Amino acid sequence: QVQLVESGGGLVQPGGSLRLSCAASGITFSRYELRWYRQAPGKERELVAGITSFTSGTRTTYAESVKGRVSISRDDAKNTVYLQMNSLKPEDTAVYYCYSRFIRLEYWGQGTQVTVSS
Repeated sequence: QVQLVESGGGLVQPGGSLRLSCAASGITFSRYELRWYRQAPGKERELVAGITSFTSGTRTTYAESVKGRVSISRDDAKNTVYLQMNSLKPEDTAVYYCYSRFIRLEYWGQGTQVTVSS
């Protein structure tokens, strides 16, 4: 059974930091492209960041709204992907979801709430 379990969300003040984690089980983790999405109330789900491993290294992508403030990384030995978020803003408030894809296999986590508020 495949599971993606996010953790690390919570309430943080503007300007603060959080690190989200997504632990995977039931998949050959290193083969998968990994992404973080978020969905704010009343809005569509949007891509935040993605990371893909190649034999020559990794490639990362970021939404324009988070570039310079967010960093995605992966630890294939721990089957875990991370999202380090700094200089958080109220507009970063959303449920953050972990997503994995390998060819036509796609899996989602259940989400973790991030609230940025004073």
